[in-house]
Amino acid sequence: MQLLRRVLTFPAPQPVARSWARIDTWMQRHAPACHALLAPPADPAEVEAAQEAMGLRFPTDLLESLACHDGITKWATLLPGRPPMSVAGILGHWQMCVEIDGDEPDLTEVDGYDEPWWHPLWIPWAQSDGDSQVIDMREGPGQGRLGDAAHDDTGHFDDGWPCLSTYLTAVADAFDHGTAVDGRVPFLTSKGGLWWDRPGVTELNGEPLGPAPTTRTTPSPSRP
Repeated sequence: MQLLRRVLTFPAPQPVARSWARIDTWMQRHAPACHALLAPPADPAEVEAAQEAMGLRFPTDLLESLACHDGITKWATLLPGRPPMSVAGILGHWQMCVEIDGDEPDLTEVDGYDEPWWHPLWIPWAQSDGDSQVIDMREGPGQGRLGDAAHDDTGHFDDGWPCLSTYLTAVADAFDHGTAVDGRVPFLTSKGGLWWDRPGVTELNGEPLGPAPTTRTTPSPSRP
């Protein structure tokens, strides 16, 4: 029942460029220092080279996201989950995990778990402290879904997102309407930085947190 309630709250995905435009507009207006940390678009040649090196084709929504921003230039809590990586970061993290996986064959075995520690058809698009948010490119109905691959645990997709475009739509909705993403809403710190936390939180490390302003427009419609 909990899974059903979660599925019903997914917004209908908007084009990735539209979601990033909404995010950009909000940040430029309310958190310009944070917006300055978003990198410019990725070099298409670098994107193509990364796909060739990984032996994978990136899903359309990831390509569209990289065409907006090639990750961030400095670690920051701009999104409710892990910070998005650059093309170089995606390739580097994928290569590292594949190498570790090759050195430790047991990591690829499920052994009673739903997922292995790593799979070469997972694309890490966001990462923090070795834990990544991955896009599952394995064949099947779950292709394109988002899940988590922790450095010290097996991967899991039970509470993930259907696709990157749906996730970014939800993030844009959170900025525009104050809705939650994975139970977190955006706040502004006393220094104008962004922070995501559960609703009702009033401070961070002893410093006040203020609710992020919204545009008060109609949220994106939900769909199963």
